[in-house]
Amino acid sequence: MNKIVFGLLVILTTALMGSSFAVGKIGLAYSSPLLLTGLRFTFAGIIMAVIVRLFKKRHPEKRESWVQIVIIGFFQTSAVMGCIFLSLKTITSGESAILTFTNPLLVVLFGTVFLHIKYRAIQWAGVMFGLIGVFITMGANLELEIGTILGFLSAVAWAIATLLIKAWGQQFDTWVLTAYQMMFGGVFLLFGSFFLETPFFIVNSTSVLILIWLVILASIVQFAVWFYLLQKGDPGKTSAFLFLAPFFGVVSGWLVLDEQLKAYVAIGGICIFIGIFLVNWKSRKSESNGEQTVKAG
Repeated sequence: MNKIVFGLLVILTTALMGSSFAVGKIGLAYSSPLLLTGLRFTFAGIIMAVIVRLFKKRHPEKRESWVQIVIIGFFQTSAVMGCIFLSLKTITSGESAILTFTNPLLVVLFGTVFLHIKYRAIQWAGVMFGLIGVFITMGANLELEIGTILGFLSAVAWAIATLLIKAWGQQFDTWVLTAYQMMFGGVFLLFGSFFLETPFFIVNSTSVLILIWLVILASIVQFAVWFYLLQKGDPGKTSAFLFLAPFFGVVSGWLVLDEQLKAYVAIGGICIFIGIFLVNWKSRKSESNGEQTVKAG
């Protein structure tokens, strides 16, 4: 892929990812967390499912393939987004964004353990920096909020989904995978809403506009671009560009919600950014044999 096009797509998808934290936090004034995110992804999935049917995109024929889409939907949509929206009840959108987007560090850890991918020393140094940053962000304050744990769990689920998409995603049309994983994930969230919370949604012009924004831009456009980038590159290196998303998350929280970035969160965030940068570092010497290193095992 052309580097300029790749860069523009990275900025687009990370900006949508990051700013959705602030918009989602505003939406919690009008809806319970799991219901809001369940409506978001169920509607987005249904709309995209209709679109891919109209354009006659290639759908899976085997039952096993549909099961794989359901599993991806559970981790990528239900687990990730459910934890994010629940975390926003007790921590700021910036803190939630920083914790969620530590997932590139976890991709390296899980990729090594489960897929036997070999990473270089500098990438492991990045993981260590990132984990230190997570520790500071989650534990530097005396009162550990449940939201910080949920924010980190969203990163764990996203890392699992990233590796699953890389392992299984090549057999699916990008738009088909995006549509149905969102729809299945949204349905799981709706069920969770009725069993795990007291669901409510206040209908007015503001809540409807927020839901439309979350459905169209922050879901359909964002996920389609993200899955496309994952399928075109190595999951660890592609995910490393997500360091831009928490930046957009913090900035949007500051601009939209007037959130102040706490000192310990800033220090932890800087460590995480350094860690993700090192994970994505590629020296000239490794340009020629980097792919062989990543694919080993």
